[in-house]
Amino acid sequence: MTRDHVGRGIALGALGYTLFAMHDAATKWLVETIPVWQILFFRSVLIVLGCTLIGRGRLWRRVLTSPNRGALTLRAALVLIAWLAYYTAARTLPLAQLLTLYFGAPVVTTLLAMPLLGERVSGSRWVSVLLGFTGVLIAAEPSRIHASRATVLVLAAAVTWAYTVILMRQIAKRESSLVQVLAQNLFYLVVTGGLSLATWVPPRGAQWWLLLLVGVLGGAGQFFLIEGAQVAPAAIMATVEYTSLVWAFVLGYLVFGNVPRRPVWIGAALILLSGFFMLWRERRRVFRED
Repeated sequence: MTRDHVGRGIALGALGYTLFAMHDAATKWLVETIPVWQILFFRSVLIVLGCTLIGRGRLWRRVLTSPNRGALTLRAALVLIAWLAYYTAARTLPLAQLLTLYFGAPVVTTLLAMPLLGERVSGSRWVSVLLGFTGVLIAAEPSRIHASRATVLVLAAAVTWAYTVILMRQIAKRESSLVQVLAQNLFYLVVTGGLSLATWVPPRGAQWWLLLLVGVLGGAGQFFLIEGAQVAPAAIMATVEYTSLVWAFVLGYLVFGNVPRRPVWIGAALILLSGFFMLWRERRRVFRED
């Protein structure tokens, strides 16, 4: 793996997680009045239309005849489960608890990358992942975490998401990013279509624009994350995932007026430090191999 590949994977992953942070901010506005199923249905419709415009009939034929249909369907189902568990927990858990528990996912991803992907996770990558997780713990101030149904749900979401990251990388070796994006959202479209009809809430005014924004951000975010997973090891992508916490607090301040406390700034600094440390170590490793 070359330095350019690792750098490209990091850049694509960071862009993908940035887009998903904005996606989550828009979704937070919408879930107050529109059911989660309906938001996901609208998002899936827009993403499927976008993929069709780009890939046309050839893309559809590849998805429908792919020898990897089972893996594609499994990943789509697990992402949906993680997504629903996370947003169900988000209704009752404070942001600090939610983020602290959920950001255990990169650590789980790193653990799974060794037996399932055969990746060698170096000491420097472990330092980067654990440094980022320490930043999350400090920023989220988890001292008030209590066991509850919502706590179990967000932990389940974290572990499930970690495994979908492994699946994403496995499938990325055999299928294009557009195939993964289209297959995933076709699954969502089928599952959420009927459920949305049962709980339909007519969108009004600015909600239409937010739904459009969620679709564009969600589709682009999925594509860039999968592209990044094709060229960067899972342990590196796990570290990159921590950058979304920084964006979550920035957007929380800009959009919802949540003023970050001092621990947030300390934690964010550690997260950024973990990213810079990982970049530095990877550059040195590639130079030695060259």
